[in-house]
Amino acid sequence: MTLNTKVDAPKTRGPVDSRGYRIFRVVNTVVLLGVVVVTLYPFLNIVARSLSEEAYIIAGKVTVVPRGFDLTAYKLLMSDAMFWTNYRNTVVYTVVATLISIVLTTCYAYVLSKPQLKGRPFLIGVALFTMFFSGGLIPNYVLVTSLGMKNTIWAVVIPNAISVFNLLVMKAFFESLPSELEEAAAVDGLNTYGTLLRIVLPLSKAIIATMVLFYAVSFWNSWFAAFLYMDRQDLLPVTVYLRNLIAGATSAESAAADADKVQAAATLQAVTIVLTTLPILAVYPFVQRFFVRGVMLGAVKG
Repeated sequence: MTLNTKVDAPKTRGPVDSRGYRIFRVVNTVVLLGVVVVTLYPFLNIVARSLSEEAYIIAGKVTVVPRGFDLTAYKLLMSDAMFWTNYRNTVVYTVVATLISIVLTTCYAYVLSKPQLKGRPFLIGVALFTMFFSGGLIPNYVLVTSLGMKNTIWAVVIPNAISVFNLLVMKAFFESLPSELEEAAAVDGLNTYGTLLRIVLPLSKAIIATMVLFYAVSFWNSWFAAFLYMDRQDLLPVTVYLRNLIAGATSAESAAADADKVQAAATLQAVTIVLTTLPILAVYPFVQRFFVRGVMLGAVKG
């Protein structure tokens, strides 16, 4: 008589979290939630202030919920045709400047990523020098004016076309790509431009999306270059328009010259922040999935 006994294999158990690790996870969760609250609260407060009446804001009664719902400041801004003209200028400046910056930064970074390039240390040194030193405000103004770029879009775009930080991140990303890919492309008959367009760029969507986000946010929020180099109101971006409106509302409040502006004075700064950040917040979710991967690939080699 044969007994068929089946011996079950011992069940494998996953790693058991230690008590210290469980405590770490709890503390880590609490700390991160605190960071989220600290980060989110100011923005919610700004939104609430933009929708509240002046008296509640002055009394310090507005937190994250609007008090005395009031849209006077929004009406003042959106009823002005110049506001929409300046808003359109901001969109045009941001799109054109971002495209130019991406093209220049990509070409420069790709060149610097080639160890065999003659003069490579000099080109890197030039970029790093401009990162720490600048010509100064007056020489830059004289240069832009002498080049005939005053009161043009190029005064905003050209002087800030390349960010050295973005350049170095993209350069590190290109250096992390396998050199065998470009060697295979050369064997297939592709020249340098064909390799960049058909091999390198399709593999660089993450870093390019990240750079687009960086440049777009920078140019969208920029106001000082336009404030310095443009004299015509119809050429200013919306950030300068809103800055001037805040200054005008403040003076109107002190002189009590315009009841509507006096009512909106306390909320105008909050409205400014909301209107200038809303488009970026709307675009960010579409490129956020590329953000972490693009920065990590560009910052870590190997």
